Amino acid sequence: MSGYEALRSETALRNRSLHEKVVSLEAAAALINDGDHVAIGGCMMSRTPMALLWALVRAGRRDLTFSRSIVSSDGDIVVASGIAKKVITSWFSQGIVWGISRVMRHWVESGTAEFEEWSHLAMGLRYRAAAMGLPFLPIRSLMGSDVERRLSGETREMVCPFTGEKLVLVPALRPDVAIIHVQRCDPYGNAQIDGLQFMDIDLPMAAKRVIVTTERIISNNQIRRSPDRTKFPFFVVEAVAEVPYGSAPHECYGLYEPFFRHMDLFAKMTKEDPERGSRDYLQRFFYEPRSWNEVLQRIGMDDLLTAASGGRNVHDE
Repeated sequence: MSGYEALRSETALRNRSLHEKVVSLEAAAALINDGDHVAIGGCMMSRTPMALLWALVRAGRRDLTFSRSIVSSDGDIVVASGIAKKVITSWFSQGIVWGISRVMRHWVESGTAEFEEWSHLAMGLRYRAAAMGLPFLPIRSLMGSDVERRLSGETREMVCPFTGEKLVLVPALRPDVAIIHVQRCDPYGNAQIDGLQFMDIDLPMAAKRVIVTTERIISNNQIRRSPDRTKFPFFVVEAVAEVPYGSAPHECYGLYEPFFRHMDLFAKMTKEDPERGSRDYLQRFFYEPRSWNEVLQRIGMDDLLTAASGGRNVHDE
């Protein structure tokens, strides 16, 4: 069976019925298996499904491959916790303010984890190829760069049959699971996104399974009142977990901005000794808290209220 025929067969097996898919955060994490390729929605510090990553770390998953358009401290967490064997992305940093990730450098340079780098556009088009059911897409963005050279045969070149121009071909990137955090979702999986969509339109169609965490679950009637905000439909979603502040300490547009003081704390803890600092941070904010609410309590009410005040979308009030 060819790649496309296998894809069609897998897609045909999806349950397209309109049924409720609400699960707990822990049950959502249980749907991800050791060795899976997990695509993370959002971008850098925006709409990162941090609560689900917290649950995956606590569940002790192993040998996961993570991919994302731009990685922030979420990449540090999956690498330092040992749940990731590989991260595929176009940029790996705690954030522009804090510079290149010392955690990533320590684990990659020690050979414990692997970092595979692509360009921003290449990442997006690899997901889009998978979403379109295509094995590859042609691009120009990698041509002549060291990024292409370091990919060691992951790409191909071709001469366009129409123009005679040389193009680079990037392979489709088809994750086993996509985990995406959104502002609103109904119990069936109709997900609404405010603000920038990033690659979260292609991810649900590219992945074999989709798990959504949402700030709040609303009724299907409410979803239907603003259908233009529904960015991907119920029939691609396997599970929905309601997790208020599910992106903390990252932002969720219109609701809260990044928890900058907490991000400063993480950067400070990992600056001098990335291994020890990461271990202490994970112990304090991942292993000891027994629920996501306890994580938020440890982050602190002052930080939560400051982030909510700064991120409130006054335009919608």
